[in-house]
Amino acid sequence: MSTLFRKVWESVSSTRTSTSRSSANSNNNQYEQMMMMLYIQTASTGEFDRIPFDIIIQILKILGPKESAKMTAVCKSWKFIVSDNRLWIYFLQNQHEPWDSTFFAETHLRSGPLRTFPNSVPDLSFMSIYGQRAQVPGAIIIDGGSGYCKFGWSKYSAPSGRSATFLEFGNIESPMYSRLRHFFSTIYTRMQVKTSTQPIIVSIPICHYDDTESDKAAREQLKDSIHSALFDMNVPAVCAVNQAVLALFSARKVSGIVVNIGFHQTSIVPILHGKVMHQVGVEVVGIGALKLTGFLKEQMQQKNIFFGSLYTVRALKENLCYVALDYEAELSKDTNASFQIASEGSFTLSEERFKTGEILFQPRIAGMYVHVALFWEL
Repeated sequence: MSTLFRKVWESVSSTRTSTSRSSANSNNNQYEQMMMMLYIQTASTGEFDRIPFDIIIQILKILGPKESAKMTAVCKSWKFIVSDNRLWIYFLQNQHEPWDSTFFAETHLRSGPLRTFPNSVPDLSFMSIYGQRAQVPGAIIIDGGSGYCKFGWSKYSAPSGRSATFLEFGNIESPMYSRLRHFFSTIYTRMQVKTSTQPIIVSIPICHYDDTESDKAAREQLKDSIHSALFDMNVPAVCAVNQAVLALFSARKVSGIVVNIGFHQTSIVPILHGKVMHQVGVEVVGIGALKLTGFLKEQMQQKNIFFGSLYTVRALKENLCYVALDYEAELSKDTNASFQIASEGSFTLSEERFKTGEILFQPRIAGMYVHVALFWEL
């Protein structure tokens, strides 16, 4: 124990020396002194009263979250010390999930995105937050799309697999509930997880996007069918959220305009406080990833560039194509580039590289004429 105290004391002393010239840390020291005074006045920890408050916090950091949490059972004084938010923020910052994402979720989404906070940080117990997150270390995420569906774990940065979207899964003539039940059962089977053990987040594709009564009813019916199918499978918790809203949350925002380029279509979705503003207008254009692949295929055929399958074209699109900042200026540049396909050899593209993505902004290049109007009431 004496060695531990010595190491912590040396660590804190060196930290104080190196940061004494910082005004920000000066404010932190004042806060620490205030907390220390409050700690001294509150109760006693016996022999530990001789140790400065910030050194005790350093010791608890070394002990870790589990051992620190046990200290709350010793007495009220230790419970007060261990409950210090800075300690548990430190523990959260050392988790796999980025701290800024954790902080955004806890301050904006815990009570629902419709609740807005002032500039000051709301009163939160990060000790409780850490405990709650430790109890449920991860959730299953199913990202529905218009072309296919990706699924995986929230604790990983990439999906673990994909399947047909649940909008087209199974027999499309079967009732929605039956198709969803079959779809979710298949996902859980592929992930080798029991339905009763993990919560699930479902990203709902952008469909039935108008503000008409029929579309409102269709949206509610889809969400109700998702909840019914999953709860009947004994899933402990279900969160079904619009795809565009989740995309905005991933950028740590609750309001904005999301442009989502999907497999079959591109959508422009206005969102205010986590709610899609259907009354303002959600615009959907029938140009997506599949259309871009098809346009690149046409350009290659016109230049007698032969390929084995659309998978080859898609690989070239994903590895060689880009969007030009200035389309007209790009036309006068040498943009030749090559890419090697293992089974078919090397392919060289030139202006096709930036013309393919340009149809998102100028559909007429591909012989399409699309009118998009999005109005805001100011």
